Amino acid sequence: MRRIVQSHSGGSANESPERRLGVEPVAADRRVAVEAPARAPTPPPRPTPRPCVRGKFLFVGDEKLYVRGVTYGAFAPDAAGNEFHDLATVERDFAQMAANGINAVRIPHTTPPRALLDVAARYGLRVMVGLSAEQYVGYLIDRPPGAPDVEALLRKRVRACAGHPALLCYALGNEIPALMARWLGRRKVERYLERLYRIVKQEDPEGLVTYVNYPTTEYLRLPFLDFVCFNVYLESQDRFEAYLARLQNIAGDRPLFMSELGLDALRNGEGGQARSLDWQVRTAFAAGCGGVFVFAWTDEWYRHGHDVEDWSFGLTRADRSEKPALETVREAFAEAPFAPSIPWPRISVVVCSHNGARTIRDACEGLRRLEYPNYEVIVVDDGSTDDTAGIASEYDLRLIRTPNRGLSSARNTGLAAATGEIVAYLDDDAYPDPHWLTYLAAIFLRTSHAGVGGPNIAPAGDGPIAECVARAPGGPVHVLVTDREAEHIPGCNMAFRTACLEAVGGFDPRFRSAGDDVDVCWRLQDRGWTLGFHPAAIVWHHRRNSVRTYWRQQIGYGRAEAMLERKWPEKYNDVGHVRWTGRMYGSGLPYILGWRRARVYHGVWGAAPFQSLYEPAPTLLASLPQMPEWHLMTATLVGIAALSVAWRPLRLALPLCLAAFLPSVAQACLGGARARFPDSLGTMARLARRALTAALHLIQPIARLRGRVQEGLTPWRRRCPRRPGPLWPVTAAVWSEHWLDQDQRLRAIETDLRADGVCVLRGGRDARWDLEVRGGSFGAARLLMGVEEHAGGKQLIRVRWWPVMPAAGPLLTLVFAELTRGAVGDHAWIAAAVLGLGALLSAGRAVEQCSAATATIREVVGRLRRSEAL
Repeated sequence: MRRIVQSHSGGSANESPERRLGVEPVAADRRVAVEAPARAPTPPPRPTPRPCVRGKFLFVGDEKLYVRGVTYGAFAPDAAGNEFHDLATVERDFAQMAANGINAVRIPHTTPPRALLDVAARYGLRVMVGLSAEQYVGYLIDRPPGAPDVEALLRKRVRACAGHPALLCYALGNEIPALMARWLGRRKVERYLERLYRIVKQEDPEGLVTYVNYPTTEYLRLPFLDFVCFNVYLESQDRFEAYLARLQNIAGDRPLFMSELGLDALRNGEGGQARSLDWQVRTAFAAGCGGVFVFAWTDEWYRHGHDVEDWSFGLTRADRSEKPALETVREAFAEAPFAPSIPWPRISVVVCSHNGARTIRDACEGLRRLEYPNYEVIVVDDGSTDDTAGIASEYDLRLIRTPNRGLSSARNTGLAAATGEIVAYLDDDAYPDPHWLTYLAAIFLRTSHAGVGGPNIAPAGDGPIAECVARAPGGPVHVLVTDREAEHIPGCNMAFRTACLEAVGGFDPRFRSAGDDVDVCWRLQDRGWTLGFHPAAIVWHHRRNSVRTYWRQQIGYGRAEAMLERKWPEKYNDVGHVRWTGRMYGSGLPYILGWRRARVYHGVWGAAPFQSLYEPAPTLLASLPQMPEWHLMTATLVGIAALSVAWRPLRLALPLCLAAFLPSVAQACLGGARARFPDSLGTMARLARRALTAALHLIQPIARLRGRVQEGLTPWRRRCPRRPGPLWPVTAAVWSEHWLDQDQRLRAIETDLRADGVCVLRGGRDARWDLEVRGGSFGAARLLMGVEEHAGGKQLIRVRWWPVMPAAGPLLTLVFAELTRGAVGDHAWIAAAVLGLGALLSAGRAVEQCSAATATIREVVGRLRRSEAL
């Protein structure tokens, strides 16, 4: 034990625990009696479907399994060292557990005998089997003579439990001491646990494997585990909720379990223990945990050679008499994940489809299985030419058929038809988890968020190419600014308050296939509203199942990026890439090359109770190879190298081409190597999938580049009308008879410029300018305003603007000019002509864009002067 730091599962409600587990039931009096009579030998339990991981939860067959458990032990061993030597006591305890709605037991410190699993199976209990890896971590430092063979010992323990119907999972270990983990180093501990994980999978391939971590070694990264477990003891509900959100982001697309939580009744009173456990259990399930283990079943506890008597964490006393906490936990477990008395809001689910017959049935079936009391389904058929409408009409939903006007228009049609106070959007190639709406609605009830989203996970069984696409970049991801607040939620899984969505005018119809979700999120935040995120509000989203469709999808996303950049220039940098405030989460994110290592916050002398891993922010240089324009630069270098046929010194561009190409290849290879595929696949099958995933990492930015170029998002793009303007600073003064705050005047100029389709940015907090008009990537102009106050509310508005030329334009011009001079000196006239043209184009583009930007400001100042003269 460590120090304290500050829908039911599947099956009918009337079904016995034994029937749910698939074994023969025992008599009711034997299940609940404290003094069970001697039992005649019973046959071994029959096999049942084994628990498996699907997204954020465990399933048994097609039924979701919410694990509602308690920890059990450690107890005083007998002379032979057997902890569970008294099976009669185990039988009474398990009967009492089953009678109180408990469906799982965690044995934390020893591997239980198979006889204990037999008893658990008779009472419908599943067991988390501890393998005690923490006891052997010292052998990573030195291995004295006579030390046990840890690998052989682990195999023996797994073989003793493998395949048992009561087996929930294996826990490799419980809380490797933080000081030992710090001594050994993070990576050594991670490799040790991964090696043990592989051993368990070799002995029991279908068995689930986890490791019980805790906040002091939170920094361990264990992506190979089937699900994530943490022991968390926090006495503040707000801090507990916040930490659960952090742990969910660490868990990613895997289930998160609370493997221990509880409160000491000796120091807090039995009433305080019951009240605390009530909110702890309910908060954990509401936060999307797939299971909870309460520490502990009983006050009887034995550690390190003696009974522990100064702590009282049990739900029952040492004599197994019940504490008030047991009734509290029983009620909280029965109502998991949410109490049925909650007044759930009405939700309208909108599914927009254009020729989605291949997947629309899965979406409709998933919506039919939703466990939510008050919702409607609206399918908008956006001019499909296949059987989309016919399939949708087979279900109990509202079908609206429209001409093909694009995704945004279809979503607005669904919004207009919605009767719910919340409207949720689901793609036609996705289907929801049964509790999808429940988790979304819970966030709306607890917060003022205008919109809420959740993760989207690729389902199994879509084929090898779809599996690779799911692990490739360019998929729908969410962006979080905190562990609970989002900056962007993807369109395949998003919900909004209907009033808020209507207030911003719904979706922008110009976005016909992509980009509408980003735009609407920015518009909502522009109004001062916020977006939330729930990690358990998951949908299963089919990925593209061919390289060709993936290529076309990424081209479409590139076009959408160009459209967004025109509408939201302040969200993009000079190169044309979005500047997210938060961090992206999801599968397939590209691996960023870098030289700065992640660091662990251990605290002074390793004493920090919460020790986190801090990843360095990627530098611009490290991020360049994943940008589409990087490949444009590589192509330019290839073109220059090709000119070496006419002028031999240009062969020096060949190593530059190689230097530009290698980072992209390295990132792609690392992305493919880090992609994880099911262990059930053979070695060659996994290698083939990793190779394809690497290829997708490589072609994705090229496809995005093609879409961006087709839509006009190029480094040489013009962002304001071409017209001549001054290339020197200009000052003007405008007399106004009407007083107006300077902030309002600048906003009016900004609005006027944007109405003309001009790219205009605001100055930052430390900028000595107010507005910047971008002529393009090679030239811009900046404006500064000052207002003199005069008697009678009159004002003299002083305005100064001047051209700004980024270093890229002059530098490129200089490089081409020097190369041209060298080619002329060697009489290589063809190369000189091409290079000279490059110098002239880059210089001309810089001058043109600066001139157009200053002319645009001159025109808007002229409008201001004319309006004040009226």
